[in-house]
Amino acid sequence: MKIVEINHCRKQFDQLEVLKDISLSVEQGQVVSIIGPSGSGKSTLLRCATMLETMDGGDLIYMGEYAAREDAGGKSVYAASKELKKIGQYFGLVFQNFNLFPHYSVLKNIMDAPVHVQKRDKNEVCKEALELLKKMGLSDKADAYPFQLSGGQQQRVSIARALAMKPHMLFFDEPTSALDPELTGEILRVIKDLAAERMTMMIVTHEMAFARDVSDWVVFMDGGVIIEQGKPEDVIANPRSERTQVFLQRFQA
Repeated sequence: MKIVEINHCRKQFDQLEVLKDISLSVEQGQVVSIIGPSGSGKSTLLRCATMLETMDGGDLIYMGEYAAREDAGGKSVYAASKELKKIGQYFGLVFQNFNLFPHYSVLKNIMDAPVHVQKRDKNEVCKEALELLKKMGLSDKADAYPFQLSGGQQQRVSIARALAMKPHMLFFDEPTSALDPELTGEILRVIKDLAAERMTMMIVTHEMAFARDVSDWVVFMDGGVIIEQGKPEDVIANPRSERTQVFLQRFQA
């Protein structure tokens, strides 16, 4: 079953065409990594997929429901806000800069959206939030505030917050780029654990070894187009495209 389907996505900022006819889908339980140089359109694609940016053209479909559909004039027309709000709960998003509420405790950061957006029972949500903190190795941090945590701990809280909404899929936008190298490993371990549980994920990353080890499918983007995609052992270990080969050379020891 396809969780998300992006068909012929186009996006430009002023005169700069950032995404040029991108089509991509993610199946339930699949981990898809998107790699490529800076400015290739990776993060813009992720922002279009999560409706933080509106597409200029193309379709965006979640669980068979259209968030955006291309009209006869080639323009993306979005569904009504009520429908978009519902579709928005199908996925969670983990940002590179954590985006935690600084004035909320760790526990309140995790509980806020399930209680106020999904209108779920507060006691039930609290119990689940404490379980998620345990899973993230942060059982002792429920009453702490974001400024009291390391970057790696903050990112684990933001992953727990996304999971608390019980999404069908998680998006990660460079989840380790704001972290020191020694903290990167702890986030990658959490994502590997989620992959082992068959959590559906799309990950924009510059961690090539991680993309190789954890992904079912790797997409290499450059210049706003998909240059190459396939299994990690093909795209990362044996790339066909010269552009992919040149990009990956800088990551080889």
